[in-house]
Amino acid sequence: QVQLVESGGGLVQAGGSLRLSCAASGSIFSVMSMGWYRQAPGKQRELVATMTSGGSTMHADSVKGRFTISRITAKNTVDLQMNSLKPEDTAVYYCNGNIKSTAYVRGRDYWGQGTQVTVSS
Repeated sequence: QVQLVESGGGLVQAGGSLRLSCAASGSIFSVMSMGWYRQAPGKQRELVATMTSGGSTMHADSVKGRFTISRITAKNTVDLQMNSLKPEDTAVYYCNGNIKSTAYVRGRDYWGQGTQVTVSS
């Protein structure tokens, strides 16, 4: 079994910053990718940023230049530095990991429990 645990959410004023962290633990053979998604009330979950095991990153257009994903491979952790936050960034942020539990299976997606980010205007 694999667990993803997020931390770092909270309430911040517009223009402020927050840093989210996520740690993967359990039966991990290799981490193919890790990333962050978010879901605002009444909306579908959307991709925010991802990073592959090779270090390639992707950020959604809505957060480019404001959010930065980073990862400590040896610790199976991924962080999301969020700057210049806007009220529209308010959502529950979920950590995602595509993880292989053994060498003989494909990677599968695992999710954290979510952490609330609220940006006040």
